[in-house]
Amino acid sequence: MARIAFRLRVKSEMLDEYLRRHDPVWPDMLEEIAASGRRNYSIFHLGGGELVGFYETDDDTASKAYLATSEVAARWEADMARFFVDQDGRADQNADTFPEVFHLETQLRASRAE
Repeated sequence: MARIAFRLRVKSEMLDEYLRRHDPVWPDMLEEIAASGRRNYSIFHLGGGELVGFYETDDDTASKAYLATSEVAARWEADMARFFVDQDGRADQNADTFPEVFHLETQLRASRAE
């Protein structure tokens, strides 16, 4: 399983609207995210339009490929694109991601197996 963290920045003047669009997200988009294999998915607002998201998936490449061919995801991403700062292309395909540094359960399992 992969745990993916990502970052996006929303234009400050559009932040309130972006937040409204996520409460709630379109039901068919929620279903597409789940069908892509993403779970435990959250997005956090750090302030000033800075967003950090997290999700788990068994295969992130397959998840991205599924969403890349989804008509629902294409409509959602087209609708959301205007909110982002310095985002080339679809956010579901190329948001900045970060390597995991620490995961409690992984290290606990390893230390208990010693």
